[in-house]
Amino acid sequence: MTAISLSESQKNKIMNFLRTCSGIYVGNEAKTLRFIEGILWIVRSGGQWELLPEGYGKWNSVYKRFARWSDRGIFDQRRSHFAADPDLEFLLLDSTIIRAHPCAAGAPRPEQETKLDQALGRSRGGFSTKIHLIVDALGNPLNFILTGGQVNDITQAPALLQGHHADYVIADKGYDSDAFIALIEQMQAIPVIPARKNRKEPRFYDLHIYKERHLVECCINKLKWYRRIFSRYDKLATRFMAFLSFVAALIWLR
Repeated sequence: MTAISLSESQKNKIMNFLRTCSGIYVGNEAKTLRFIEGILWIVRSGGQWELLPEGYGKWNSVYKRFARWSDRGIFDQRRSHFAADPDLEFLLLDSTIIRAHPCAAGAPRPEQETKLDQALGRSRGGFSTKIHLIVDALGNPLNFILTGGQVNDITQAPALLQGHHADYVIADKGYDSDAFIALIEQMQAIPVIPARKNRKEPRFYDLHIYKERHLVECCINKLKWYRRIFSRYDKLATRFMAFLSFVAALIWLR
């Protein structure tokens, strides 16, 4: 795959953030940008770290630096930094299944941890991870939660909404729950969620506003253009989340 680079505008915004970010050493800006573009090559192509072109630096050095930043939450901080001014007319929730490659299995873990700690599980589609996400009214990602592929969408919905406020909350019928509807109303927002077929008393929802739900589907499509998101190759959930936050920041920088 040919070299991948960021625009000058993206480079400037990223460097401005990194200069103010505590806990990391930027040093030579040219090398730091080369490191960032090396991660971009990995996440876009889905290639193995060992196949990283030499122009981005030694692959092992790039990986170790990526791991350090991942463990310190730098990529999550970067996503939050660029997502600091969302359009909160709507909040839209959804989830998507990510097939996990066999190499994603086998992460070392202490005895007290459970099998789901690395957000891997078995769903109808097989060995997988599920990304639960919330986006703003422009379809830009605000937050993510990773679980095993078998976990129900509604279980993560309250956590996704935490800290956010909007006029409307839009989701599909998988989020139709009395407790969740009550939570939305406590936020003084209007739920736009179709009722399940087994409801004895179907609930009204604004069908016109519900059409905006395509925005979250479009966001998922943007994320999956990046091969390292489309399939999971990482053993550790923190590494996969770092790639996810990296791509989310790029969406905000468009």
